[in-house]
Order: sequence, then structure tokens, then C-alpha cells
Amino acid sequence: MIDHVVLNVKDIDKSRLFYEKALAPLGYEVVAIFPGFVGLGIGGRPDIWIARREPFHTKVHVAISCATRSLVDEFYRVAMTTGGTDNGAPGVRAMYHPNYYGAFVYDPDGNNVEAVCHLPQGKEK
Repeated sequence: MIDHVVLNVKDIDKSRLFYEKALAPLGYEVVAIFPGFVGLGIGGRPDIWIARREPFHTKVHVAISCATRSLVDEFYRVAMTTGGTDNGAPGVRAMYHPNYYGAFVYDPDGNNVEAVCHLPQGKEK
């Protein structure tokens, strides 16, 4: 089980805005701030950290599990309006499995952020 992930970013303020807004529909919020670091999580526990430090990452892939397909849709919509770049609109990715419903967005540094629901349509939590 992964406890947390840290992404090194070029511009902490720009990245904070992107992640704070894009992950809000999934229940994430800023829960910790240290000089050069911002931790986002649910229920007060940070599991996604962004850090202003080198080396900067690009093309890292982080996937966040969602309870419903509509949350995947909302993540994509908000991410695209807050500095994200399209890397795959919401939809079924049957090559992974028949119920893999995901959306992919590049963050301001080029990291691939995904929201995914593994449940069949109508069977979401």
C-alpha cells in the first residue's frame, strides 16, 4: 500500500492552485504546508505532496481512485479549467479492463494525473 507520493515542481504556487482545485471534487484539500512543500489529502491526512525542489519531475503518472464515474468527469472538467492539459478525456479504457473509467490530465509540469473508477456504471458507491 502506498502511503504518499511527492512530486517535485517548478512553481509551488502554480502547482498548488492546480492540485487544490483539480482534486477538490475528489475530496482533497490542502492539509499541510511547510516551506516549499504543500500536502493534500482527505480527512486531514496528506498523501499527495508537491515540493519546490530539484530535480523537477515530468511524466510521472499518479492515479487517484474515485468512487464514481461522475467524480472522474468532475476532476477532468476542473483540472482542464485550472491549468491542466488534456491527456485523455473521461471514458472507458477497456484495454485495462471492461469497467476502467478514467481521465488523464497533465499538470503544469507535465506530470500525468489520472482519476479512475473501477466500478461498472450504475454500481458505483
